[in-house]
Amino acid sequence: MKLANIAAQLYTLRDFCKTEADLEQTLRKVREIGYQAVQVSGIGPIAPEAVKRIADEAGLNICATHVSYDSLVNEFEANVQKHKLWNCEYVGIGGLPERYRTSGESYAAFAKEASEIGRRLKEQGLQFIYHNHQFEFEKFGGRTGMDILAQESDFDAFGFELDTYWVHVGGVNPASMIRRVNGRMRVVHLKDLEIVGHQQVFAEIGEGNLNFEEIIGACRETGVEWYVVEQDVCRRDPFESLAISYNYLSKLAL
Repeated sequence: MKLANIAAQLYTLRDFCKTEADLEQTLRKVREIGYQAVQVSGIGPIAPEAVKRIADEAGLNICATHVSYDSLVNEFEANVQKHKLWNCEYVGIGGLPERYRTSGESYAAFAKEASEIGRRLKEQGLQFIYHNHQFEFEKFGGRTGMDILAQESDFDAFGFELDTYWVHVGGVNPASMIRRVNGRMRVVHLKDLEIVGHQQVFAEIGEGNLNFEEIIGACRETGVEWYVVEQDVCRRDPFESLAISYNYLSKLAL
């Protein structure tokens, strides 16, 4: 893990990315923290050209995105052009659409459909990546949803973007899961979990209970390229939360 490959997920800062002016101020702050890359997700209706200009002015690369699956299906060419404009290889979706969550058969159907989209993206020099939550670890006939997604999809066209928090909540060791998708994951979501008042809450990296030395070790072993910090809910200023996470990870990068 290199410092240049630690990225901030803009979903963490979604309340500060609603307009071009917001985004300009936000990306300057992100760069001042030390991040050199961002994942674009949860921002307002800002033109792709403006996003590119603002990121360039801030000195930030765009390493990955989250787009809706329906947008990817119905506006394929526009998404390809946007990602090429941003020099962004990794085209992500934030989770399985509701209509595919009902059975093992629906998970398998999605795996096959998304693989076809992934093959079309590969022809354009892009890579489809799938971000999980906890529900994918429900079992259907002895296999978890994640098992089905991995086994029924195209190894090369259907990539993963494991989220360490949600893997843990799903009952699986994140480092073990990272090794299970070896060769299929170049972008990881780093997110910590803390217990406060008998409840699990999102935490800054290193402030919670996940073993990030083990997690980063597994990422290194399996060739992860981008280490993306995401915190769905912050109990302090989100910029401070991102700084805490960056400072912790920067020590592991040395």
